[in-house]
Amino acid sequence: MKRDGSPASRGAIAGFLENPVIGMAPWIIFSLLVGPGRFEISVALALATTIVLVTAGRMINKGSSWKLLEIADLVFFAILAVIGLLASAGTRTWLETYAGEVSNIALVLIAFGSMAIRMPFTLQYARERVDPEYWNKPTFLRTNYLITGAWGLAFLVAAAAGAYGDLVLHNPNNIWTGWIIQILAIVGAVRFTEWYPDVARARALREAGQPGPEPPHLAGMLAPLAGLLVPAGIAVLIFDNMWWLGAALIVVGTLLTKRLTARA
Repeated sequence: MKRDGSPASRGAIAGFLENPVIGMAPWIIFSLLVGPGRFEISVALALATTIVLVTAGRMINKGSSWKLLEIADLVFFAILAVIGLLASAGTRTWLETYAGEVSNIALVLIAFGSMAIRMPFTLQYARERVDPEYWNKPTFLRTNYLITGAWGLAFLVAAAAGAYGDLVLHNPNNIWTGWIIQILAIVGAVRFTEWYPDVARARALREAGQPGPEPPHLAGMLAPLAGLLVPAGIAVLIFDNMWWLGAALIVVGTLLTKRLTARA
């Protein structure tokens, strides 16, 4: 049950700010934008996004508590901004190349570290959306562990892809390691964050013998990911030499999206 302070009573903006995906926005912006010649603008956008979101959260949700992810956002990107201003040309070049992996690994540590101390970072957001009586329920806790773990895994994949592009391919702007794989991983975590709570609620009602909807089908989560294969294929056609792979991605993405949407 949602409490009186839920998005339904406080408005769409309050609900928007209570979503853990929004707390992830600065990291997503930074990890996808940073690269040679883009360090300063990436840090500036990530820090500005953090300040706007934190300020809006304090103004609109006056009873909202400070969250681990918000503090990490402010500290991490403020430190990067200071380092960027004071760093030598060589250090700035290193940051332009590897800061994406550093930020991804930092979020992996935050995600799995918060789980290790039994406070998955999504839990702080989720508690502002439900009554306190549900805070220690096994289903509620398990849901937040799984969602936090999904984000940790997504950024681990993004870090590995970026590192492969930088250290093995020596090409930070490689379309696969720098963009497609990382975007798919992040969108996958976003979709899981949106999809799994409905699954958990439906299963909990069934286990309690109460009437409720069928748990959402896995196809509903996968369909948007399949849909991303189409723009990925277009990007490959434009920026890569493997035109056949681009065409195959477009065809497979279109057919798979239709099939999954029908099943969902």
